[in-house]
Amino acid sequence: MAVATGARARIRGSGGLSVHRVYSVVVFIILASLDNVAIGLVPPLYSPISRALGVGEGALGVVTAVSYLVTAVAAVAWAYVGDRTDRKPVLMVGTLIWAAGTGGTVLSGGYWGFFAAQLFAAIGLGAVGSVGFSVVSDLITPRRRGLVMSLWGLSQGVGTLAGVLVASQLGGRDWRTPFYVLAGLGVAASIAYFTTADIRRGQSEPDLAAVFAAGEEYEHRISRDDLPRILARRTNVWLILQGLTAQAAFGSLVWLPRLFQAKAQAQGYDEQAAIQIGGILATLFQLGGVLSILGGLLGDRWQRRDAGGRAKVAAIGILAGIPLYVALFFAPLTLPPPSGRPAVALVLSSLFTSPGLAGAFLLALVALALTSANSPNWFALIADANPPEHRGTVYSMGNLVNGVGRAAGNGLVGAVFAALARSFPPPANLAIGLAAFQVFFVPTGVMYWLASRTAPRDIAAVHELLRSRAAADAAVSSSRTRSSGSGV
Repeated sequence: MAVATGARARIRGSGGLSVHRVYSVVVFIILASLDNVAIGLVPPLYSPISRALGVGEGALGVVTAVSYLVTAVAAVAWAYVGDRTDRKPVLMVGTLIWAAGTGGTVLSGGYWGFFAAQLFAAIGLGAVGSVGFSVVSDLITPRRRGLVMSLWGLSQGVGTLAGVLVASQLGGRDWRTPFYVLAGLGVAASIAYFTTADIRRGQSEPDLAAVFAAGEEYEHRISRDDLPRILARRTNVWLILQGLTAQAAFGSLVWLPRLFQAKAQAQGYDEQAAIQIGGILATLFQLGGVLSILGGLLGDRWQRRDAGGRAKVAAIGILAGIPLYVALFFAPLTLPPPSGRPAVALVLSSLFTSPGLAGAFLLALVALALTSANSPNWFALIADANPPEHRGTVYSMGNLVNGVGRAAGNGLVGAVFAALARSFPPPANLAIGLAAFQVFFVPTGVMYWLASRTAPRDIAAVHELLRSRAAADAAVSSSRTRSSGSGV
């Protein structure tokens, strides 16, 4: 390993610059949420966009589904590059690409121009999550990974909610407005990367502490020969495959604002007001995701006693949330008659005056809290079961399968809604379709349970690998020092 430069030594030694590194992680977490804002913009605006482009809402569902898939495929390439090179420039370029695609969306003259702009944005979006995850994982010790990864996952969930809220509130009159706003934020985000510190690969690993204390660097980088080794870790296989079924269910949930919009329209609200109500309800009902922090803390505690603890927390949360989701979709959302009141005031007051709405809110809170335990423990397990130079790539492989599952869920559920509409008018067709898709959570829970069986062995193997590398590099460094001292 190469001796650290004087500048890097000062970064390690200065308390102020230590704060700079913490600040950098906060910046990465906040900026990573912006890509989920971009992902969440289109679904709440399906009806006005489809009318403006002269296509059905199902056609826009295809755009969203394909965008998920393109983002996931692009993330694999971005992550591989990030695991081999300096990660900051990769993040900056990816952010500028998705900002340009988001801005180009409003300039599209028709459906295919809209489609192309969204796909261009999707390519850039692939960089943020995968490379950003690799950066953040290098500043977190194994003992606290669940907690900090819950904040990482929460920031992305907040981004998705913000996308729904921004789209529904700014796009009610003109669907183009939120795209202009987000494109500007994307450009600002790329500039913000200049202010972040250079976070070193592997610096959070206790097994490598002696290496960094000696003023050296962890220089191992991924290569093509490592890909079979990644898939040979059975825990990776289960963590990657679970996303196929989990995201089929989660992908269908992007239609929640549409379900609530349909319920509001069924009670006499016009489309603009119903879109706003649907967006606010979807945002409020997903606040349970904030409780993913508890899932991360529980995973940390269980993992200290049992190396399969994180996976067990995720399995229990996923399976326990299924009946609550089903009940939520069919829960009555009784609203007062249309009166011209602002949508926010109407919804918030109805939470205290409508027992059905209050009950639905509690169902959503608990259901999201349970299933959100999946996210931080998935992130943490990837970091635990893989050496530093593999983490971004493994994350992106999992994200690729997630994208396939989410694209399938988002695309197929639209077709299911259309088929059900022949016998069940909205909102019944939407509720039935969403309920049917929750069955995909069952194999997800099973795969997490299987991961709990293989994780102890794979995590132990990573610790042994890092210790052996640290010992070998210490021997080389010692030999180099003796040679220098003897004048050779």
